[in-house]
Amino acid sequence: WLAGIIYARREEGHDAVDQCKTAGIVPVMITGDHPITAKTIAQRIGILFFQNDLVVTGQQLKVMGEEDFKDKVENIKVYARVSPEQKLQIVKTLQEKGHFVAMTGDGVNDAPSLKRANIGVAMGITGTDVSKEAAHMILLDDNFSTIVNAVREGRRIYDNILKFIKYLMTTNSGELWTLLLGPLLGLPIALLPIHILWINLMSDGLPAIALSFEPAEKNIMKRPPRPPQESVFARGRGLHIIWVGLLMAAIALGSQAFSIANNLPWQTIVFNVLCLSQMAHVLAIRSETQSLFTIGLFSNKPLIGAVLLSVLLQLLVTYIPFLQPVFHTEALTLLELLAVFGVSALVFVAVEIEKLVSRQRRK
Repeated sequence: WLAGIIYARREEGHDAVDQCKTAGIVPVMITGDHPITAKTIAQRIGILFFQNDLVVTGQQLKVMGEEDFKDKVENIKVYARVSPEQKLQIVKTLQEKGHFVAMTGDGVNDAPSLKRANIGVAMGITGTDVSKEAAHMILLDDNFSTIVNAVREGRRIYDNILKFIKYLMTTNSGELWTLLLGPLLGLPIALLPIHILWINLMSDGLPAIALSFEPAEKNIMKRPPRPPQESVFARGRGLHIIWVGLLMAAIALGSQAFSIANNLPWQTIVFNVLCLSQMAHVLAIRSETQSLFTIGLFSNKPLIGAVLLSVLLQLLVTYIPFLQPVFHTEALTLLELLAVFGVSALVFVAVEIEKLVSRQRRK
């Protein structure tokens, strides 16, 4: 009689490896199995894919020179029957080549490499206490696809943090430029302290918090990882903060000058223009590349609710009689209100044009 044993792979493993590749993550297998077994499994799940992908055993690694290993390490996709010292060597060499290394493990002998890796991930079910103590994260279901899902969620969270920073710094710079440039242009100071407090409390607060509910963008797992040392102001975000802030100030000061010249309630108009232009801005930056109409207006319902609530509160402080003395506002006519909405929407149009130009450049 002849008995055969098959090494069953998880059905979701192949998809997880494919997602890694599209996301710019290079999966590498380190196993204690026989090289032939390791190679077969790696081919089935897609880790071994290109002709120059290599399989190296611990014995081969032992006789391989340091420089030779450093030259080949990026092409080695499977390591079979390696020692704990060699696992640590693999992590160190990849880091020396400039890679950000995540390492998974479950045994005591994995602890040094888990500790050394940029992100050490221990198995929560089969992992030893030593490996869990050495790791940075613990995988509760011992499933590789969960790591890929965590990468996706991490990218979504970081994207939303960047949007939060971009929104707050842009709107605050718009207020700052309005207050600084107005007197230099011979205009009265546009805002009172109560106006600034209200804008920062309501217009900035609710929509900024609602940005954290923004769903992941469609290409989130089809772009390369960002460099770890990359600034939050990289990729044009710093320039965006400056030019959109100046645009908000220009619209506000232009509205102020026009209102003064035509004997209109200029302070109320400027107050509303700054608030509503910030609402237009938060809608436009929901995606750094795609149009609002592409991602869907209602794909982030908490944000839409926050914007509508902020607009409603802004109208209340403008039109409710007992609030007008508190906020130093006057009721606007319908034509004046429509004009305020119209000029505020210019910020949305400008940012959408910026994204359109960016998309064309990428193509």
